[in-house]
Amino acid sequence: MIEILAVFLPLVGAALAGVIVFMPQADKHKQHTMDTLAQWITCTGLVLSAICAIILFKDVALDGNARVTELFTWIDSGSLEVSWALRVDQLTSVMMIVVTGVSAMVHIYSCGYMHHDKSIPRFMSYLSLFTYFMLMLITSDNLVQLFFGWEGVGLASYLLIGFWYDRPSANSAAIKAFVVNRVGDFGFALGIFATFMLFDTVNLDTIFQAVPGKADATLNVFGGEFHALTVCCLLLFVGAMGKSAQLGLHTWLPDAMEGPTPVSALIHAATMVTAGIFMVARLSPMFEYSEVALTVVTIVGASTCIFAATIGCVQNDIKRVIAYSTCSQLGYMFFACGVSAYSAGIFHLMTHGFFKALLFLGAGSVIHAMSDEQDMRKMGGIWKHIKVTYILMWIGSLALAGIPPFAGFYSKDIVLEAAWGAHTGVGQYAFWLGITAAFLTAFYSWRLLIMTFHGAPRADETTMAHVHESPMVMVLPLVVLAAGACLAGVLAYDLMVGHHMAEFWGKSIVVLEHHKALENAHHVPLWVKLLPLVVGVAGIAMAYVFYMFAPGIPGAIAARFQGIYQFLLNKWYFDELYDKIFVRPSFYLGRNLWKTGDGTLIDGLGPDGVSAAVKYIARRASALQTGYLYHYAFAMLAGIVVLVTWYLLTKAG
Repeated sequence: MIEILAVFLPLVGAALAGVIVFMPQADKHKQHTMDTLAQWITCTGLVLSAICAIILFKDVALDGNARVTELFTWIDSGSLEVSWALRVDQLTSVMMIVVTGVSAMVHIYSCGYMHHDKSIPRFMSYLSLFTYFMLMLITSDNLVQLFFGWEGVGLASYLLIGFWYDRPSANSAAIKAFVVNRVGDFGFALGIFATFMLFDTVNLDTIFQAVPGKADATLNVFGGEFHALTVCCLLLFVGAMGKSAQLGLHTWLPDAMEGPTPVSALIHAATMVTAGIFMVARLSPMFEYSEVALTVVTIVGASTCIFAATIGCVQNDIKRVIAYSTCSQLGYMFFACGVSAYSAGIFHLMTHGFFKALLFLGAGSVIHAMSDEQDMRKMGGIWKHIKVTYILMWIGSLALAGIPPFAGFYSKDIVLEAAWGAHTGVGQYAFWLGITAAFLTAFYSWRLLIMTFHGAPRADETTMAHVHESPMVMVLPLVVLAAGACLAGVLAYDLMVGHHMAEFWGKSIVVLEHHKALENAHHVPLWVKLLPLVVGVAGIAMAYVFYMFAPGIPGAIAARFQGIYQFLLNKWYFDELYDKIFVRPSFYLGRNLWKTGDGTLIDGLGPDGVSAAVKYIARRASALQTGYLYHYAFAMLAGIVVLVTWYLLTKAG
């Protein structure tokens, strides 16, 4: 019962807030009352859902009472049997804590941040709907239900990113996020089809039990025989790449910052973008039997990690810096899964959810204080005016940079140590790129802090005169998330990745005996353990030198290496490349099919052609209608002559 409440309370809140959307009030006071009611309904639903998640965590993760609650039979067609069921095991319980906890804080924060918006009930309804779909995704007991939640969060993210639909940039960002994710989802759907074809079921338990027997099975793909599990895992991973913004399908994530800041915290910190990592961890029994798939996951994750970090170093929009940071940290999680350290990846997912949501909401507090300004070049000198936000942003940045004793130190370090402990070529590749990214992460985190809060004020006098601390309804969620950023790492380390991890995770994560990366992680050389901290401190020091003590250096470097700077500033030209390779040819093809295929051929030979022929004939025939009586008499006489002639000829014949 408790799991049903945890999952469906956000849906109830979304539905009730949605009803309020269709009850607009002409009176401002009455509308404010309706807005407040929508906020109370959705926030209450999420807080109660978070409480249920905590109870489930104790019962399932700590006491070992994993279970599957079947609600009803959804599909029963031939061999395809799909039940709507809630699977609550250790992995699910951890995810529920993160999803409901962060979402509850985002809901409460939104009450203050969106206070002046004209569509508060609609916004709160969208937030709760998104949370419901995410909860449905992580409690899925079969691949069809997983796909339902998967597509649901995609739909809800489209609605939230494009919430301010009167802005063309928001509409474009929402469409881009939707389309790019559909590319990944197409691969994901093919992966589900391939899995059903291989196992004749979509039920997870049945699949997992049958995997060892299918370890050497093959599938015929385009006339060639390929390792079946590799094909399934790679197709499923394409979906994860789209949803979790990995290299190649990442382009939607920065543009998604067009949505309200609470959306950025919810979608891009702890929920939607982590769906791919959750899926890989959930399907660990399949991925473990495909070394090729694990290698691909590791390479893609490590490459994304360094790619996004380099771009984050030159961005000037405060939300975009944090967005690229998210993309980079997701890379850490993926390459942890790629070296079979799934629990380390989920551990980093959990800690990252707290401190990244803290950073996003902290950025929202800064934007609120700066009269909606997001460009860090127009900030500076505001830390004295918003001291609480400043301190909380420090906590989030320290956790992100991996500085002890904050949460990121424990999770990022174990990920890097696991990559080293894999003792493979791709493991080394992931480790050294991860170390480089750790240095860059610390650098751009303090670049953000210094440019935003320190130095001479660069905003106009009017903006500076209105700089003020956020109200308590916005500050309180930040404090709660800051507590998570401080304590989550030290409290969960032993359970999730330490000596008790086997008992904690139970059967929710499967690792084959010869994959010992996480076990080896606890026995790596001392310099491997210390290196992430050293590079993190070095990155912070360099940021201070560049932006505090010698602020002329960044401009000089950018001018000296103009090509590299423009390359990074333009995000490695991925958008331009995709525009040239995919977008323009698609528009060209579409226009030609429209103009030539539809317009010229179909319409031209079809309805338009027939219409034109009728009009032509009618026009020619109308020329015979002169209106003169003697013309008609002559025509009648000529007709009689023709008729008589025909008659005589036929009779004579």
